[in-house]
Amino acid sequence: MYDVLVNAINFETWPKGAHYGAQLAAQMQGSLTGTYIYPSPLYATPSFSTPELIEAVIDTARALEASALAARQPFEAWANGMGVAQASWVVGQGQLAHALVQIATWHDVLVLERHPDWTWASPGDLAALVLAVGVPCIVVPPEPVKTATLARVAIAWNGSTEAIRAVHSALPLLQQANEVLLLRGEPKDVCQEVSWKPPFDIDAYLGRHGIRVRSQDVVCAPDEAGGSLLAQAEHFDADLLVMGAYGRSRFSEWALGGATRHVLWNARLPVLFRH
Repeated sequence: MYDVLVNAINFETWPKGAHYGAQLAAQMQGSLTGTYIYPSPLYATPSFSTPELIEAVIDTARALEASALAARQPFEAWANGMGVAQASWVVGQGQLAHALVQIATWHDVLVLERHPDWTWASPGDLAALVLAVGVPCIVVPPEPVKTATLARVAIAWNGSTEAIRAVHSALPLLQQANEVLLLRGEPKDVCQEVSWKPPFDIDAYLGRHGIRVRSQDVVCAPDEAGGSLLAQAEHFDADLLVMGAYGRSRFSEWALGGATRHVLWNARLPVLFRH
C-alpha cells in the first residue's frame, strides 16, 4: 500500500482526509497523490445561456484551473513536511466519481473524508464511491482522529467475499499493527455453487503473512451488526477498522447493506472499506 491517493475538497487549506493520507503515506514510506477535481463548465451552463454568460462561465473555469494547478508546489512542500518523500498533485476536470474511478487505478488506496456539509463527502455519496472505485477506501470521520498510527487494527469478519477482499487489501497495514482483533460476526455463505475442502481459514491466512490475531465473537441481531462492530472496535481502542463493503444494485442505483451503511454513516474512527 505504497501509493496513497487523497481527494482535496479545496486547495487553500488541506483537509483532514489529506492529513490522514499524508501520515499514512509517511508511515508506509510510500507516495502521496493529491487530486483536485472540478466540474466541466459545460455542465454549469444552462441551455438557454447567452454568449456572454457562456464566456463568463468558461473564464471562471479557466481561472479555477489555473489556481488549482498553482497549488502543486505548496501541496508537495506540505507533504514533504509531513514526512512524505514522494508527492504529486493532479488537477482534473469532470464528474468527481468518474474522475476518481480513473485516477484510483494507479493507486493502492483512496482516502476520503466524511462530512455532512460537503459535496461528495456525505455518506450517501461516499457509498457510491466506495462501491465504484475498485480500490480499498479509507473513510475518515468528521470527528478528530488520532495520528494515523496502526498499532491496533480491528477486522469485521463474516467470511464473505467482500470481507476476504478487505483483509487481502489491508495486509500491508495489518502487518504494521501490534495488535489485531478479529470481530467474528454471523458467517455468510460465500458461494452456494462451490464447496471447498478445506474451507478458507482466516486465522491460517493471516498467520502465513506474519499477523498474529485474537478473535472475539460479535453476537447480536442482524440489524444491530453495524452498531455492535463499532462498539467493539471502539472498546478495543482501534486505530482502524477493516471491513468489506457489501453492496447491491437496485434500479440501477447502488445501495449498501445494513452493517456497511451503519458503519459508514456513524464511525468515529477511520474505516477501510473494500467492495
